[in-house]
Amino acid sequence: MNFFYKTIFLGILLLAALVTSGQDNVQITLGPDEIGENQAWTITVTVNNDRLKNYDNFPDIEGFRKRGTSTQSQTSIVNGQVSSTQSIIMTYLPTGQGTVTVPSFKMKVNDQTFSVTGKKVKVGAAVQSPQRDPYRSFFDRDPMDDFFGRGDTEFVDVKEDALLTLTTNKEEVYVGEGFTATLSFLVADNNRAPMQFHELGKQLADILKKLRPATCWEENFNIENIEGEHIDIQGKGYTQYKIYQASFYPLNTQPIEFPSIGLKMIKFKVAKNPSFFGQNRQEDFKTFYSKSKTIKVKELPPHPMRDAVAVGDYHLDEKIGATNLQTGQSASYEFRVFGEGNISSVEKPRVTKDNAFDFYEPNVKQNINRERNRVTGTKSFNYFMIPKEPGAYDLGDYFQWVFFNPTTNKYDTLRSHYKVSVIGESKKNQFIESTDLGSFYDRIDATNNIVRNTNQSDWMKIGFNLLIVVMLATSVYLVFRK
Repeated sequence: MNFFYKTIFLGILLLAALVTSGQDNVQITLGPDEIGENQAWTITVTVNNDRLKNYDNFPDIEGFRKRGTSTQSQTSIVNGQVSSTQSIIMTYLPTGQGTVTVPSFKMKVNDQTFSVTGKKVKVGAAVQSPQRDPYRSFFDRDPMDDFFGRGDTEFVDVKEDALLTLTTNKEEVYVGEGFTATLSFLVADNNRAPMQFHELGKQLADILKKLRPATCWEENFNIENIEGEHIDIQGKGYTQYKIYQASFYPLNTQPIEFPSIGLKMIKFKVAKNPSFFGQNRQEDFKTFYSKSKTIKVKELPPHPMRDAVAVGDYHLDEKIGATNLQTGQSASYEFRVFGEGNISSVEKPRVTKDNAFDFYEPNVKQNINRERNRVTGTKSFNYFMIPKEPGAYDLGDYFQWVFFNPTTNKYDTLRSHYKVSVIGESKKNQFIESTDLGSFYDRIDATNNIVRNTNQSDWMKIGFNLLIVVMLATSVYLVFRK
């Protein structure tokens, strides 16, 4: 009876283990226990029904050297159920014969940490690939060849459901108004053709030479890791792989034309009769092309400052050291513009100058954020000002910044909302004394300003001329006398 209960208990534990294992969609698989000196050993990370978002570095193993990684992906539809797998494979090459100890290690995949138990791998002599007998007839074939994949394999081209597309979030913009362009590779959820990128870095350099418009300021989103993101287009599911994304700001009214772009992809042919251990796909190439696109650019509405204003949705955040000021003592003031637009083109506010304040050139600081298909940021102008006259002042009369808002199609002005009170003696006279040009200019008002003819002769000019004539005559006499 005890044996019966033990059996049930063990069965329950085994069933729980199987259920737990089935719930885990990440597997880390180590290579075989024995390989030849000329064979590779691998560690494979596989994610089922999810995308491989991130992972740690593969471990360094003494006795092996890393050769590099490769990726695999597969999508299957069985009885209407869609399943997919993504794998990253690290290949190791042995440095010599012997026994290599693979230590236990931990690896983080998709923000989850997994513990992997190590093992010993025996590296033997080089293994020779078996050669097939060219004279072996069809009737001499081993029936197991088809099962293990040692026979001839026929590969077929599977029609892909994927496309390369260039999209923009706006079809028409004003001069200076930003729009975001995204070059993406889209793979449909029901795609059956296995594909992967081919020398993307090299291709992207050539693509950007054709894609970037010369009449725009560019804010590049700098995509470093290409990760799939699920999106729906007209009710159909796709995995979007963003290759390049940037916001552009037209500098003139010339239409912006994006040409058709080609992207070469690795597309695998699939074995017509897949085997259990044989090669089930064959590498091939296909180039996908995007459609050309044109963005219309409009002139800004009439305004005296139309050629000098920034375009975007901006707001003001200002700070002042104190609102109660003393004449002759400096005070700090920050005029901070923030919002969505071309932050790099934001110029300093227009400052009105008079005898009440001295304003010094500002220190400028900017911060730009490129995310979620938008470019936002801040630009700060930090001023030092010295009040010279006592009184009450509205800084909105001194600091103004004009921009055009494409959302409202109107010009708007950011003004300071601070009001300051200045006490103390007037410093205007000190300013005048500090700018005194000297006694020479003080005598200007007392000097006779009657215009005289500079060509009029006087006795001094006649005397100088006679002296020159006498000197010349003396010189001639002395020369001829000798």
